[in-house]
Amino acid sequence: MTNIIEFSGVTKDFGKGRGIFDVSMGIRPGTVYGLIGANGSGKTTTVRNLMGFLKPDRGRIQVKGRDAWKDAAILKHFISYVPGQVEFPRFRTGTQFLQHYAKSLDIEDFAYMDRLAVRLRLDPSANLRRMSKGMKQKTAIVAALMGDREILVLDEPTTGLDPLMREVFLNLIREEKAKGKTIFLSSHIFEEIEEVCDVAAIIHKGRVVETVDIDKIRNPENKWFGITFNTAWDRADFVDRFRFDTVKIVGGRSCEVTVPVMDIVILLQHLKGYLLCEFHEKHTTLETYYKETIRKGE
Repeated sequence: MTNIIEFSGVTKDFGKGRGIFDVSMGIRPGTVYGLIGANGSGKTTTVRNLMGFLKPDRGRIQVKGRDAWKDAAILKHFISYVPGQVEFPRFRTGTQFLQHYAKSLDIEDFAYMDRLAVRLRLDPSANLRRMSKGMKQKTAIVAALMGDREILVLDEPTTGLDPLMREVFLNLIREEKAKGKTIFLSSHIFEEIEEVCDVAAIIHKGRVVETVDIDKIRNPENKWFGITFNTAWDRADFVDRFRFDTVKIVGGRSCEVTVPVMDIVILLQHLKGYLLCEFHEKHTTLETYYKETIRKGE
C-alpha cells in the first residue's frame, strides 16, 4: 500500500542542536499515526514541515504524492489542522469565526458544526479574544473536524482540555478513523497515543529513534511477573526447577519472570507447590516503553 504521507531524511536545523534531523516516516492511508516526545523534542517542527510552513534544509515530505513545501497551497484542500498555539483572525465571537470558516469550505449546513460544539461543551457565541485556552482549543477542533478533510494533522490538540473533554476528543478521533481518515497526532501525553493510535514514532532531540506498533504494547508477546515466596529456600528451589532463561533474582525471597503468553500456564503449574506472599503482573505501557527506549539510546 502506498504511503499517503512520507518523510524522507528530513532535516531542519536551527543550530545549537535545535530542529529535526534525518527524520523518515511512512504513514499509510486510514492510519492514526502518533508522534510522541517530550516538550522541545521536535514535534512541532515536524508538524510545521508537514504543513508546508517550513522548508526542509534537506530531505523531502510528500503528501498524496505531492511535495509538502512546493504544493502546500494545493494540499490545504485535503488537510485539516489544529496547531499547538491557537491564534484566530479578528472576529468578535467564535460563531462568527466558525461560520466564516465554514463558508470558505463551501459548507452551508452548520448542523455538524453545532453537534461538535455541543459534544465539546463549547459556547461559540463567547467573545473570541476572551476565551480560555481550553475554549480556544475546542473552537480549533470544531473548525478542523467540520471540514471533513481526508487528512487530520493535530499538534498537541488536547492542550487546555480537562480530562472529560479529552475523552470526548479521543472518541471523536475514533469516529474519524472509522470514516477512513488519516490522522497525524503529535502529543507528549502517552495515554492519548496509546488509546487511539495504530503506530507511534518516538522523537528525541530532533531524531526519530524508534517506531512502535501500538498493538504490540497493548498485546505484548511476553508477560512480566514479580513473585515473592514465603522463604528464600522456596525462591531458590523455584529458580532451580523453572528452566526459563528469563528469571531474575531481585532479593532473598523475590524474583522476576518474563515468559511468552503461551507459556503462562506452565509458569502457574510450577508455582502450585509453593506458598507465595506476592504475585503480580507488570503491564507494559507506551510510557515505560518510551523511557526504556530513551534510556538505551542515551
